[in-house]
Amino acid sequence: MWKGHLSEYYAPKNFNFWYFFGSLALLVLVIQIVTGIFLVMHYKPDAAVNANGVPVAFASVEYIMRDVPGGWLIRYMHSTGASAFFIVVYMHMFRGLLYGSYRKPRELTWLFGVGIFLCLMGEAFFGYLLPWGQMSFWGAQVIVNLFSAIPIIGPDLSIIIRGDFVVGDATLNRFFSFHVIAFPLVLIGLVAAHVLALHETGSNNPDGVEIKANKDENGIPRDGIPFHPYYTVKDIVGVIVFLMVFSAVMFWAPEGGGYFLETPNFYPADPLKTPPHIAPVWYFTPFYSILRAVTYPLFGLDAKFWGVVAMGASVVIFAFLPWLDRSPVKSIRYRGPIYKTLLTIFVICFFILGYLGTLSPSPMGELVSQICSVFYFGFFLGMPWWSRMDKFSPVPDRVTFK
Repeated sequence: MWKGHLSEYYAPKNFNFWYFFGSLALLVLVIQIVTGIFLVMHYKPDAAVNANGVPVAFASVEYIMRDVPGGWLIRYMHSTGASAFFIVVYMHMFRGLLYGSYRKPRELTWLFGVGIFLCLMGEAFFGYLLPWGQMSFWGAQVIVNLFSAIPIIGPDLSIIIRGDFVVGDATLNRFFSFHVIAFPLVLIGLVAAHVLALHETGSNNPDGVEIKANKDENGIPRDGIPFHPYYTVKDIVGVIVFLMVFSAVMFWAPEGGGYFLETPNFYPADPLKTPPHIAPVWYFTPFYSILRAVTYPLFGLDAKFWGVVAMGASVVIFAFLPWLDRSPVKSIRYRGPIYKTLLTIFVICFFILGYLGTLSPSPMGELVSQICSVFYFGFFLGMPWWSRMDKFSPVPDRVTFK
């Protein structure tokens, strides 16, 4: 294993800044698992109210923050780590879009990656309820109620997910079990499969050149270098810079301006008092905006159902990229102006959708989110045509340094 995956695993010698984020994602996963273990030692998933009139789950988080030695640090590492995980994963996925890392022969690697992203979203959603604050409670209420929009099975499905007719103690306990046991196991398995699939085909590079196609007399790629020590050392540089930024946020702005830890979540859950504006955490808001953008019923089914379908499709559609992209070249370095322009607009639309998802609904916000949602799906669905129409430059036989 040491030879196959590190000392004799040959990676392209022209990796750049964008190739830090795969190893950083693994680092954050370890941070989340280790801090999660220590949090579980003191956390109690109990929605019952204690003698002070505060839910036990909320009080246990306060106990971790105030009374457990170093508990505040562990909790802030975990909450900051959740947002860091999504930042790193989004950057990692963007790298794939830049350099065509989803293209043949890496389709399976990409599919495992999309599976990790879906699993990560589930893990984050289940974990978000556990502090049992106002936004945790009402956010879960809204998201679980979306499942009731599914015809025939929807109402029963939402009851199964909640474990009750309303979000309560049964919901908290099953979300806790999913967050602590079920999803981490699946996540670790998918990460292992992702790495194994990657090392089977070899890593992509900024040129999109297959280094295995050009080997010396010993069968070693001429444009490859051993992952260890070269990239293990290089990744340590990325890890150090990342930990500096991570520490700065964790120590001085752990609430992230209200995006990482929302203000309503500092108040215990109250089923009788709804917050003025209910919104998911920032890393879900682009998809939440797409859900809210659908306002018209279709085929006798209400808009809520089609909103749920659009939200699910906006995530799952990434899995089809290897077959939607028909360009003869992989890397953005050798693609033409159409891809570069459309990818730029796609990223801008993603940010706009993310921002609108944090705001209260408004007529103007609804219109802008509808326009951005149409472009979001158009980027993928039109790809088989515009990727072939685009101009491209000749790809070199060997990797280059830029």
